[in-house]
Amino acid sequence: MTQPNQADLALAVSFAPSMGHLDRQEWNRLAAGAPAFMRWEWLNLLESCGAVSAETGWMPAHCVLRASDRLVAAAPLYVKGHGQGEFVYDQLWADVAQRLNLPYYPKLVAVSPFTPVAGYRFLNAPGFSPRGIAGAVLEGMEHLMEANELSGMHVLFAQDDFADDLESLGLTAWEHQGFIWENPGYRSFEDFLEVFRAGQRKNIRRERRALRESGVRVEIVDGQDAPDSWFELMHHYYADTCSKFGEWGCKYLPLSFFQGLADVFREHVAFAVGHMEGREEPVGLSLLVHGQGELYGRYSGAALEIPFLHFELCYYAPIAWAIERGFRSFDPGMGGEHKPRRGFNSRVTRSLHRFAHPLLAHVFERHIPEINALTREHVQELQDLCAFRKGERP
Repeated sequence: MTQPNQADLALAVSFAPSMGHLDRQEWNRLAAGAPAFMRWEWLNLLESCGAVSAETGWMPAHCVLRASDRLVAAAPLYVKGHGQGEFVYDQLWADVAQRLNLPYYPKLVAVSPFTPVAGYRFLNAPGFSPRGIAGAVLEGMEHLMEANELSGMHVLFAQDDFADDLESLGLTAWEHQGFIWENPGYRSFEDFLEVFRAGQRKNIRRERRALRESGVRVEIVDGQDAPDSWFELMHHYYADTCSKFGEWGCKYLPLSFFQGLADVFREHVAFAVGHMEGREEPVGLSLLVHGQGELYGRYSGAALEIPFLHFELCYYAPIAWAIERGFRSFDPGMGGEHKPRRGFNSRVTRSLHRFAHPLLAHVFERHIPEINALTREHVQELQDLCAFRKGERP
């Protein structure tokens, strides 16, 4: 890959072909305060397990900025040969490009792969302006894009304040619908239930009671206390869920990724575990990632179709655990119109885009306001499904 000329940049900018070329401790010092998905271990594991590689259409080109040989900023970047695994479904724009007889791939993508969590940002050292760093990284990305004839640059699932900075620097926002549970300081799960109308409080209690009466007990187990076999079983359940739900469940991660989590990422992982009398191994699992006071639902699956088990593994038990641990928020993952009735607010998340060709850029900028308006309508429609008491919005 051709390296751009960065002589005009204030900081020394370079691009690393893998996380293995970067120092773990240096990177993680910058990632302090960022979601766990931005840590060196997570990103490196995706590469070392083979899920992220040139062969799979994910060529790493991580941007690093140095001042006097000190790492002061970094951004996970990938040159993509397809649109899979991003969960920002841009096939619409790829189709527009084809109709205009313009190339769409390869493109430059800033994201934590296979992780639709609104927390991506460029990492920077204390004392450096985030907006200033963002401008320097974007300039480096522009040079990389031009030198390698990439069709555009795309920053996916950006953290809210970071997205604001990118918009002010000239990138165009494409809005998407997501969910979030927020903790204003609940004392217990029962305290949380008080935000619901009486009928929905009764419904949630009924669902949890029915699961217990079916002989299933669910607990949250910290990753450091979980046996290695659960990480392997999680891959089995993950693969099964992927095969059942098609486009919503895309099997990108091999067994070695889950085994690697057991080796290098336990302190950021927890399991919601479903136990059933008479079965030695868990009847269901949900893998959770946590850090910096935030909780994220990632993968789930079960051996049997048991009523309400999914809700308990993926919503109720993690919420109760988040309250117990004092977490500020819980992102349950994408999709699911059943989420609003179980305490998750519908919200807008953003990706930021810039296309190299003026015609494709014009089409995108001409039509994205209408597309974003439709997204906001959908967000409100889902929010209206919430069974909260009048005036309540957790």
